[in-house]
Order: sequence, then structure tokens, then C-alpha cells
Amino acid sequence: MARLVSSSLVRGLVRSCRASSTAAVSRPAFQQFMTYSSGISGDSNVNGGTSTTRVTADSDTHQDFQPTSKDSDMSLQDIVAQDIKENPVIIYMKGHPQAPRCGFSALAVKVLQQYGVSITSRDILTNMKLKESVKAYSNWPTFPQIFINGEFVGGSDIILSMHQKGELKELLGDSAQKGEQDSTQ
Repeated sequence: MARLVSSSLVRGLVRSCRASSTAAVSRPAFQQFMTYSSGISGDSNVNGGTSTTRVTADSDTHQDFQPTSKDSDMSLQDIVAQDIKENPVIIYMKGHPQAPRCGFSALAVKVLQQYGVSITSRDILTNMKLKESVKAYSNWPTFPQIFINGEFVGGSDIILSMHQKGELKELLGDSAQKGEQDSTQ
């Protein structure tokens, strides 16, 4: 008897699996308003090969919780130009002066700190578009990139060489003298 029940149960499952695989499956209600694709142009099974992502706005969601754009009216090139113009010493580096994420960035910061100057920095690892904009602005491929008094100076090797020759103190000018006075008091 148990054998008869189990065999009929297995036959019923097989029939239902075959029927469900050939039947049209309707999409759940939450998916009816969403269209996703892989973004691969050769994928003709998804939306005829187009890359779309559409989610209808939820009318029940308060305005404060709606997605917002973080883009400003300024381009990244304008931001880089403004940074360089407004800051006597700015370094585009991997990490921050307090926590450099590369040996060359750490070396540049250490050399600049010898003069007690205020260092402004931007972490290029957090924004790859910023990294590319800085490269385009300076026409220099590597990082860190140091700008002093609005001029591109170079990377850590150039800063170190200028420090060893005494040229960096001259370039820093009043900023270095002010920093040295502050550190002696």
C-alpha cells in the first residue's frame, strides 16, 4: 500500500512539473513595473538586446526619501582648477595625509610636513573620474600630484629632490616660513 501511494505521488509530481514547465508563467506583481537587463548588448533574450532599467516612482514615498542626484553644476575639471587656485599646497594622492594608502603619497606628505605647511588633499581612490580629470589637467600620468601656489610641481620624487637641494623651501616661500615659525613657538 505504501508503495502504491509513493508511486502515485511521484507520478503526480512528474505530471505537475511537466505541466508547469510548458505553461506560461505570469510575473509576480512587484516585477510588473520593473524592467532589468544585463547591459550586455549581445543579450537578445533580454528586452530585445536593449539595456534599460526602469522603476516606476512610488507615489507613497515622501519627497525626502526620493533618490537625488549628487551632481553639481561644476565639472570635475572646474573643481580641480578651483582646488589648485584656492589652496597654496594641494596634493592629489592615494589616501589622505593622516592615512596615505601608497608609499609615494606617504613620502610626499612627509617631505611637505617638514616645512609645517598646511596641506590640502584629495583622495583619488574614491573617485576615478576625479583621478582622470587631474591627469588631464596636469598632463602627468602618476600620483601623487603636488601643486604649490597654483603650479604643478610633480610627484614625490620631484618633491624629495627639491627638498634635498633646498629648492622646495624657496618654492613654498611665506607658507614654509610661517610654518617653521609656528613650530618653533
